[in-house]
Amino acid sequence: ADVVEKAGGLHKFMNRSSPIITDSGGFQVFSLAEATSEDGDELKSRGNKRSTGSLLKVSEDGVLFRSYFDGSKISLTPEGSVRAQKMLGADIIVPLDELPPYHVTAKRLKESVYLSHRWEARSLKEHLKNPQQQAMYAVIHGGVDRELRKLSAEYLSSLPFDGFAVGGSLGKDRREMAELLQYVMPLLPEDRPSHVLGIADTESIESTVSDDDDDD
Repeated sequence: ADVVEKAGGLHKFMNRSSPIITDSGGFQVFSLAEATSEDGDELKSRGNKRSTGSLLKVSEDGVLFRSYFDGSKISLTPEGSVRAQKMLGADIIVPLDELPPYHVTAKRLKESVYLSHRWEARSLKEHLKNPQQQAMYAVIHGGVDRELRKLSAEYLSSLPFDGFAVGGSLGKDRREMAELLQYVMPLLPEDRPSHVLGIADTESIESTVSDDDDDD
């Protein structure tokens, strides 16, 4: 991030005048986790798990992982992710969140949702210290559990986020994803933009655009 900042930020670095959104780095970090039977056959995770076991620890503070480059230990906290995205100069930034496997237990999924909520609240607090004309989108979690999705949408909508991203597991296939989004999107404030994270294939984009969402 410091290299890009010294180069004038992402817009100058990429010679791009249109808006830029950056992610927290959480998806990339959790993709380093050892693949387990809990991952299952899930739409967004296919081909992403490297099975390196480089994700060392997930705690209240954040995540600790091992660099794939030199093996050094790196700590990523909600506040650190926000500061890095501000250095990059993105227009829209995303708070750090946890990405549990698709087949995780109901108890573990609920714990993950609450952890993500606490991380996101910390991220928002850090962001609001110096907004820099940047927007921050909350990440709605809960996997395919509708009650948890509702809980997540209601809690995060009560905080002064500028927009909302639907993250986490969206189901095992496009049909389950479409059904989930049909349920989740009406729960989000109509006066703020919404976004679907981690979906980039044409068929999935077409199925979500029809629901008035924006996609990666």
